[in-house]
Amino acid sequence: MIFMLCGTSDARELALTLTREGLRLLASVVTASGAERLEAAGIPARVGRLDQQGMIACLRENGCSAIIDASHPFAQEAHDHAMGAAAALGLPYLRYERRSVSYDKHPRLIVVHSYEEAARRAKQLEGSIMLTTGGKTLEIFTEQLLGDSAIRLTVRLLPCLENIQKCLSLGIEQRNIIALQGPFSRELNEALYRQYGTQVMVTKESGAEGSLDEKVYAALDMGICVILIARPQTVFGDSSRVYQSFEEMVSAVTACIKK
Repeated sequence: MIFMLCGTSDARELALTLTREGLRLLASVVTASGAERLEAAGIPARVGRLDQQGMIACLRENGCSAIIDASHPFAQEAHDHAMGAAAALGLPYLRYERRSVSYDKHPRLIVVHSYEEAARRAKQLEGSIMLTTGGKTLEIFTEQLLGDSAIRLTVRLLPCLENIQKCLSLGIEQRNIIALQGPFSRELNEALYRQYGTQVMVTKESGAEGSLDEKVYAALDMGICVILIARPQTVFGDSSRVYQSFEEMVSAVTACIKK
């Protein structure tokens, strides 16, 4: 059994690819909807975040022989817990990393290196700000942007109850919550920007598979300022292996299992 952290749409596709090769997986996801989609494809899944000790217990209980980390590029805690659990149990740790996206310099593209810096820059720009960075770090932005009469903060995030409750508890008005499941086409991005009169869009560099290009280029072409949070530079240990294609991952996992 292989334990697989699934945190993106392409992680599901990778899981399907691995099962077609005859590999047995236990997927770990954060949301019930993510688990349902995997289980509908015949892949057993568990729901909920795990710390390192919880992951170790889960690995032991299920007799897992390797860890595949296909969590989101910004899920630093998940990376750390998975690497720590693998080291503690002497298991192979294999990381599937979406290819990074780079952009040419653009006068309306502002690259920052933290959520806090993004919030500060957004506050300086003012206007109608659309936040597309998810619910986990929402309070960093509401602390800076809510209550400023020169700012309308709109948030676009996954339509799960946890996100909606967090928005409301932080004081975000219902009319400023866009709860939608991606991926989003360029046309839909443009329609949402027009609907909310967006002047500033905040996003993070999550990779081409996350429909980042459609979001960024649609905004820039419409005259919207884009604040792009650069991907964190995760340091993977010497015993960790990082792959950027399904083919490489299949070969690596198969080799691990045969040892």
